[in-house]
Amino acid sequence: MDALYAFFVEPLTYDFMQRALLVAILVGAVSAVLSCFLVLKGWSLMGDAISHAVLPGIVIAYVIGLPIAIGAFVAGLFAAVSTGYLKDNSRIKEDTAMGIVFTGMFAVGLVLFSRIETDQHLSHILFGDMLGVTWQDLIETAIIALGTLLIVLAKRRDFLLYAFDPQHARAIGLPVKLLHYGLLALLSITIVASLKAVGIILVVAMLIAPGAIGFLLAKRFEAMLAIAMTVAIASGVLGTLISFSINGATGPCIVLIQAGVFLMALLFAPGSGLLRRRVA
Repeated sequence: MDALYAFFVEPLTYDFMQRALLVAILVGAVSAVLSCFLVLKGWSLMGDAISHAVLPGIVIAYVIGLPIAIGAFVAGLFAAVSTGYLKDNSRIKEDTAMGIVFTGMFAVGLVLFSRIETDQHLSHILFGDMLGVTWQDLIETAIIALGTLLIVLAKRRDFLLYAFDPQHARAIGLPVKLLHYGLLALLSITIVASLKAVGIILVVAMLIAPGAIGFLLAKRFEAMLAIAMTVAIASGVLGTLISFSINGATGPCIVLIQAGVFLMALLFAPGSGLLRRRVA
């Protein structure tokens, strides 16, 4: 009982842990919902591209005195639009365009960061600092996350049809271009919401693993959505508590738990699990 109390209850007596757990829940929920659409659409690399491309926006926003969230969002949206433009107006494919855009922007961000005097720690931008989240950070994350969740859930049927069959969506009169860039904008702002918690690099895992787990375990989209959100929120809370207990980095702890759950789903998923198929 003492061990359980020390693990589950004692962390709640600290303000920074209360904030960290709330951020973990918010980031987990919104990342899980977006990850389902990204997995179905085959846009997992897009999340990687945008998350890396926000770095120059962060640095420039810091230099001119704007909130870094605005700089990150503008840079992420620019990367998404640039990728689409290259795909539509050149011979290169979308994955190639994404690779060129996000590596180029990430390199620009690193060069700018190394040349500008700043009290920002690069490790916090890259890997996040969930235990250092302030109440102001929490409020900003809550506004972004809840707003994004409301939009995605309200338009989930349109986004779902677009992800599965964009040609059919266009044929029945849905604004496919608006859905395309709307989903990219929501992805960008979700990355902004997750930035201070898990950082540029680890947000990629948060945007892929929950949806992949839900895809392996469910046959209906609503069930996939519920599984993804449950896994993301539970791993966020558990990873934060574990990081407090072992004095380790919070973001990596969360991602390791999600990776473990994904491995279990891959091996034991009903009907499609690798080990279940061997037994059958």
